[in-house]
Amino acid sequence: MKIPTAPSRLDVDDMRRRLGDDDELIGTVLQLFVEHCPGQLAAVKTAVDTAAVDAVRRSAHLLKGSVRKTGARLHINAQLIDARTDSHVWAEEYDRDLKGMFTVQSQIAQKVAQRLNAKVSAAEKLAIQRPPTANFTAFDFYNRAKSLLLSAVSFTGSTKANLLNAVDLLNQAVAHDPTFFQAYCQLAWIHDWVYFDGFDRTPARLARAEAAIHGALRLRPDSGEVHLARARHLYWGYLDYDGASAELEVARQSLPNDARLFELAGYLGRRQGRWDGSTRDLERAIDLDPRNNVLLVQTALSYRYLRRYADEAIMLDRALAIEPNDIGSKSLRAEVEFDWKADARPLCQLIDELLAKDPGAIASVADSWLLCALAERDPVAAANALAAMGEDSFGTAIIKYRRHFVAGLLARMMKDDAKARAAFTAERAEQEKLLRARPNDSGALCVFGLIDAALGRKEEALREGRRAVELLPVEKDAINGTSMIVCLARIAAWVGDNDLACEQLARASRLPSGVSYGELKLMPFWDPLRGEPRFEQILASLAPKSN
Repeated sequence: MKIPTAPSRLDVDDMRRRLGDDDELIGTVLQLFVEHCPGQLAAVKTAVDTAAVDAVRRSAHLLKGSVRKTGARLHINAQLIDARTDSHVWAEEYDRDLKGMFTVQSQIAQKVAQRLNAKVSAAEKLAIQRPPTANFTAFDFYNRAKSLLLSAVSFTGSTKANLLNAVDLLNQAVAHDPTFFQAYCQLAWIHDWVYFDGFDRTPARLARAEAAIHGALRLRPDSGEVHLARARHLYWGYLDYDGASAELEVARQSLPNDARLFELAGYLGRRQGRWDGSTRDLERAIDLDPRNNVLLVQTALSYRYLRRYADEAIMLDRALAIEPNDIGSKSLRAEVEFDWKADARPLCQLIDELLAKDPGAIASVADSWLLCALAERDPVAAANALAAMGEDSFGTAIIKYRRHFVAGLLARMMKDDAKARAAFTAERAEQEKLLRARPNDSGALCVFGLIDAALGRKEEALREGRRAVELLPVEKDAINGTSMIVCLARIAAWVGDNDLACEQLARASRLPSGVSYGELKLMPFWDPLRGEPRFEQILASLAPKSN
């Protein structure tokens, strides 16, 4: 399934779903509050109702509200609730026309700050009072872009299409209001996201992100938000962890309790192999933003990388308690049993349920369907999953197995050598074009090596696999660098070099984010090694331990 890489879902998403499209404005008001509230107010969370207290039990207060829109008039009800006692701290109603929307936002934020006895600096007070834009057309484009981002994060629709459409909307927002600071920050974030997830890994995409950051910098050179955007840009665009960390420290001066800082620090830390510190940062971010499902899922993934499967399951259960119908989280939860116990049944049962009850949603987890089908050696289900994937790829953001490759893998699994050779030959031509454009793309080189291995080009395949490891070592990226080691092991297994395959697998089995018990036990990539004593020993070392 597609895993969200870093974007944070706004709590107001829940409020919007509850109120419906016609009553979206309270989400806007609360969104503005979240975006403008100072660090001291970071514990204040929006929530659908007081039943959400269990899910945000570490937060001291909840902000909830409702809106009624009649023509151009708004009736807004806002309430601050003590989550520990479920008692009302403050409540107020506002009657305004649409033009008073931003004034209401400022008034609510100031009232909450007063009730919480928050120490608000002059700069923070200015941030609360300053409207995001005076141009309602620009704000409409901005809001529509944020809705697309929510869809991208929650696996509904095409992530790539949603991101690129959001870029177009934000470009229109800043065209209508060249002083729209938040729109520039959002635009930089999306350009970097498009680059980091591999949808467009070109210098032009990074240049667009940089231009958006400069647009924000021009407006507010001392803003922590600019340094946060710059930190993300250095990380996603250049894997410059030291530079990104330095920018985060600058941002921390004005955003000391912002969950996004701890979140990004957590992502940086795990790329650097600082797993203990990274996990603490992510857990701290959850303390500050406990209803952020992307953050919950990302923390669960850190537990997965560390093979802390019981903790991963608990974290995903928390995410599902907040959004019980989120298909992506359901799929990840089922995959816990796959990785931990080599049990594909929960994942396959989820796929069967979706096919029976909501077939339109299957495309969003088609890669999980393919995972299940490969594990069960079911060529019909695998072909159907491949069709459902469309133009999407199977694998990760950096290692992408496309349609012809997967078709070759299926044919290889079914021992149809002629069909496998035809599929891999077709994919080799496409992969060769990609490498001509990006010769230092370690993930593409890794896939190219596997293709050559399948086609019997032993020396070329091993050379390509080793080069992929050199281009992206574990020291540079503790997650994707480990993936390169695993890929070299697959290449070696496919060309019959069992010594190299087991050597690399043994290394990966000792590293976080390496191979899992379920992958080695179930996936056809490793079929050439079955029965090899060293492989079976590695497999046994990863098996779940009995109590």
